[in-house]
Amino acid sequence: MEEGEEVLGSRLTMEKVAAAKQFIENHYRAQMKNIQERKERRWVLERKLASSDVPKEEQISLIKDLERKETEFMRLKRHKICVDDFELLTIIGRGAFGEVQLCREKKSGNIYAMKKLKKTEMLKRGQVEHVRAERNLLAEVASHCIVKLYYSFQDAEYLYLIMEYLPGGDMMTLLMREDTLTENVARFYIAQSVLAIESIHKHNYIHRDIKPDNLLLDKNGHMKLSDFGEPMDIDGCFPDTDNKSSWKSPREQLQHWQMNRRKLAFSTVGTPDYIAPEVLLKKGYGMECDWWSLGAIMYEMLVGYPPFYADDPITTCRKIVHWRNHVKFPEDSRLSPEAKDLIYRLLCDVEHRLGTGGAHQIKAHPWFRDIVWDRLYEMEAAFKPEVRGELDTQNFMKFDESDPPAAARTGSGPLRKALLTPKDLSFVGYTYKNFDAVKGLREFKRSLSEKQPSTDSIFSDSGPDDTTKQTAEETDTHMFSSSGSV
Repeated sequence: MEEGEEVLGSRLTMEKVAAAKQFIENHYRAQMKNIQERKERRWVLERKLASSDVPKEEQISLIKDLERKETEFMRLKRHKICVDDFELLTIIGRGAFGEVQLCREKKSGNIYAMKKLKKTEMLKRGQVEHVRAERNLLAEVASHCIVKLYYSFQDAEYLYLIMEYLPGGDMMTLLMREDTLTENVARFYIAQSVLAIESIHKHNYIHRDIKPDNLLLDKNGHMKLSDFGEPMDIDGCFPDTDNKSSWKSPREQLQHWQMNRRKLAFSTVGTPDYIAPEVLLKKGYGMECDWWSLGAIMYEMLVGYPPFYADDPITTCRKIVHWRNHVKFPEDSRLSPEAKDLIYRLLCDVEHRLGTGGAHQIKAHPWFRDIVWDRLYEMEAAFKPEVRGELDTQNFMKFDESDPPAAARTGSGPLRKALLTPKDLSFVGYTYKNFDAVKGLREFKRSLSEKQPSTDSIFSDSGPDDTTKQTAEETDTHMFSSSGSV
């Protein structure tokens, strides 16, 4: 063996050792967590029943139902989920690293959105940590403001996230259809965005790339935060000089944005229009960068195009960095003084930006004076999307369904382990299964709610349609199990 091959072999061996160590630690941590969560679910149910008027016989029946669900969940956890468990339907999103597709789980018939990410592209562009953070965020943050994650798994070429399907489309599509929103409609969605951002900040996550494409609407028009795309690669932006191009008239600016926004929706380039200056400059940033993005989105909702829009991404980056020269409103804009003030206080330097001290600073702004924050997801939404069933995709962009032929599958079992590469080692611990994914769990929760009209669902304490607080993870074992499944 030559010296170079020996070094490479040694490095791969060390990476496998590190992966094995991580697997063992994750496995036992998950085992303890699963036992504790199962006890908590039982305890919560018994506590709810003890304070209710449910007859003793029905209480026993409900406890047996929970035990049955727990058994089903244990069976689900043992099953090695793969892409073959789903019937792939319509493509509803496409990005640089993969695509999002409507799918049906073959066993249960449930409809989901499947996000598929190509491993080699993420490694090449240094996005491993970003995709890990997204998976962890969706798995850990239990909030009705965040899209729900049911499963995550992987194969030799791709990572997969199986999420709830929100048929109302995204804010980008709504804005392209409506041009601008009234202040009342914008206030509703900006307020729901505040709650969504607050919920991830409470778990010490920074989104960094909030944009209309990532604000999804459910069938009733309520908004949930997701990340169906990927953060833009900002290395190609050189914001070192100010922009000298002339400012177009508001009408020209709006027309140019509408035309190019449609092109960007189908491209893998993306747009930097919502990225905070401190992120572009790479001089260190914190959670407050998400509030800048919210300010840019609010501006677009009310004016019709983002505040720093230009003909090309580099000029946009320069405008953002030199924001003091470019945060302005068209002369014919009819925004209320409170709306302008809020935008000014979000699109500013970090030291003076609202939200730097917490979401409560934004909630207290006069523009939100009539918002009842703790009932926002219970009231009728400001916009009701047209949805004709669970498979309806009319509120999403249309994509070419043609797909390049799939690469030959890497072997499983001993052969799979023999072919293990650093690409696989980068994604150890990606597998996840949510207790809420158990078939029939929603019916169980609904029946419990009907029996106890005065109490909330036992599995949620954060509002309607909230994701299950008690979830469980299963660490990837494809390197250590004889099945070779991932």
